[in-house]
Amino acid sequence: MRAARLIRMVLLLQSRPRMTAAELAGELGVSERTVARDAEALSEAGIPVYAERGGAGGYALVGGYRTGLTGLAPEEAQALFLSGVPGALREMGLGEAASAARLKVSAALAPPVREASRAVGGRFHLDAPAWYTRPEAPELLAPLAEAVWDDRRVAATYRRGDREVSRELEPYGLVLKAGVWYLCARADGAGQARVYRVDRFTGVREPGTRFARDTGFDLAEFWRARAEEFARSLLREEIRLRLSPAGAGKLPRVTDPRAAREALEAAGWREDATEWVEDVVLPVESLEVAFDQLLGLGPEAEVVAPPWLRERLGEAARRMAGLYG
Repeated sequence: MRAARLIRMVLLLQSRPRMTAAELAGELGVSERTVARDAEALSEAGIPVYAERGGAGGYALVGGYRTGLTGLAPEEAQALFLSGVPGALREMGLGEAASAARLKVSAALAPPVREASRAVGGRFHLDAPAWYTRPEAPELLAPLAEAVWDDRRVAATYRRGDREVSRELEPYGLVLKAGVWYLCARADGAGQARVYRVDRFTGVREPGTRFARDTGFDLAEFWRARAEEFARSLLREEIRLRLSPAGAGKLPRVTDPRAAREALEAAGWREDATEWVEDVVLPVESLEVAFDQLLGLGPEAEVVAPPWLRERLGEAARRMAGLYG
């Protein structure tokens, strides 16, 4: 959190002609010794912080220095204000902090850029949860978020099936996927990170110890790999199809998109094809799921194998013909 403290120190000095070490320490919640170290770090970074000793001394910015963020272009300010997810921040207990931060950034922007950032809220809104669900913030999301921020271990209990398990976790990051929160963490200080659904945690306690974060850990890349691995793990069976050109084009929309594209490519399908595609081998989650999915293709798909799925779809087709004559 030191970077945030340094920025706040500059903003404090920018708002007042001079502040004593005691005043800065009180505002920042640190010791006067830390204030002195932070002032030295700012000076080394090119921020002209001047320290004057004595009873009337203190810290000040030389020559009316101001950090107004005026170097932001309008499109950069728009991207900055688009990057927040208000609902997610509220669920993590950071709603008020995010609102205050936006106000501070807005106040520091030059007028033309300020207007550009304000326009974003009226034009773009991110609605993360999926349709037909009522999103509710998991009860233990906030303490897990605090542990993620501070690199603190947590002693957690977690529902796994019909039983509870206890683990000491090193929480590396949180992911919001279609309205569901997931924690990426290492269990018991060893092995690779795993994924835990936050709404399945039944207890979270901080032992008070920190862990040394692996600087090579990339949350976005870790989640991408785990999500792909999870999606593939669901596809446990295979079916064989014939597809019309229209059916081939629709297949990625009714089944797993990646699996459908790979199956079509392996069968030699091209987007400009005018003939039926033969021998499409498609991985599916189960034959029951495949039945529901392929009904959406109607007469544009023929199941070659397995026989059970072919017979089930044939029966459905006969029943539909009876209904519609």
